[in-house]
Parts: sequence; structure tokens; C-alpha cells
Amino acid sequence: MNLLKNRSNIITYTVNKKDYSSIYISVQNGEVIINAPWYMASSQIQKIVEEKKQWILNKINEYEKACEKKKIIAEYTKLKTVKVLGQNYELAIKYKNIKTPNLSIENGQILVTLPTKYKKMNNDQIVKMLIEKMYDMVAKKEIERAMEKTRIIMGIAPENYEIVRLKNNIAKCVNKNIIINPDIVMYNRETIEYIVTHEFCHLKYKNHTKSFYDMLKNYIPNYEKLEEELNKISY
Repeated sequence: MNLLKNRSNIITYTVNKKDYSSIYISVQNGEVIINAPWYMASSQIQKIVEEKKQWILNKINEYEKACEKKKIIAEYTKLKTVKVLGQNYELAIKYKNIKTPNLSIENGQILVTLPTKYKKMNNDQIVKMLIEKMYDMVAKKEIERAMEKTRIIMGIAPENYEIVRLKNNIAKCVNKNIIINPDIVMYNRETIEYIVTHEFCHLKYKNHTKSFYDMLKNYIPNYEKLEEELNKISY
């Protein structure tokens, strides 16, 4: 195993030396493989890797993005239930002679209906997009309700608020603006109101100081119990 170091990246690569006529560089499953002639010196190999550094980093980045995409899709593929406002709905998929996919909630189920022509295709990404679209629609109504209720109770308000899908965050307060992830609607209304109140407290206290928690407890006395539900999420 060899290393190529620079200011912002470290490339590890494996060198295979055989009776090659020239050097070949490939990125296989995120691993950099160098096939080089047996007589080529390590310094020569490292120089070539340095010259191809950006190409190598681009290939590694492409692989990592592909893995992340597969992971996201897999999360939805494995779902047997989808949670909306704290209630679990069984996820069901059916095929019908329609032109465009759609989603509805019927008889305790989230029913995804897909065009018949999709039957032999991998539809994981379509299902994911439909669920996210449903969350977006529910979030628009539920977050507005929670924001208005909290504004009236606390007597303060952010300069603005946005509903934006965040990576690894359910909500955050930035420069007196509150940003909330629409996936918040997985939780029940009590938890949604707690998250909104939590961010309202950040309008006054930037950090999680004693004063911050005193303010939070004044409005949400059982906040510690609600935090347990969110202990794996950053907010």
C-alpha cells in the first residue's frame, strides 16, 4: 500500500508489478490500483499518480456518491412501513394502467400506484421521490401550524423560516432564520412542536446553555422525554 499526500487529500494505492508494457491506473470499488512494469521505480509511479491526481479523486468521488445513492434507495426499499405524524402506515405498491405514478393513503396503508410498464423495472427511486413529495406536502401545513402556535405562545418569531431537506439534521437556526426538514412530519404533533420550540429558543440563545434549557423547559416541561425520541438526529 502506498500513499500520495497533498494539502487536501490523501490517495492510497496498491501497486502490482508484472510484465506490463506500460503503467495502467484504475479505480475499482473506491480502491486505486496501479499496474506497472516490474522495472518501474516507486518514484516514477508516484510522479504519474501525482499527474493523474485529479482524475483519480474524481473517480473516487463518483464511487462514493454512487454508494451514498444506493444507501438512500436501500433505506426506502427495506421499508415495510412509512411513518406519518407518528403513525405507522404499511407501504403497498400496485401496478395499474395509468400514465404517471401516484401515492395515496387508504385504509391505513400508503398505496403507491405505478404504471404497468414499470412492473419489470427497479422502482425504488420513484417510491422514494413519492414519499418525499408526500412529506413535503404534509410538512407545509404542519410546520406552518406549529410555527404560528409557537409564535403566539412565546411572543417571538424568526425573521424567516424555510422548509428544506437537510442532510443529518431535522432543523436548525441560522442568523435568526429557522430551517426545518420536511421529514419532521414522521413524528407526532407534540414532537414537531417541541422541535419548533427548540429552534425558537435558539433565536435568543445560540448555544445549549443553562439559560437555553431553562427557557425550553418553561415552554416544554417534558422536553427531555421528547429528546430521547430524537437522540440519533442532530437539530
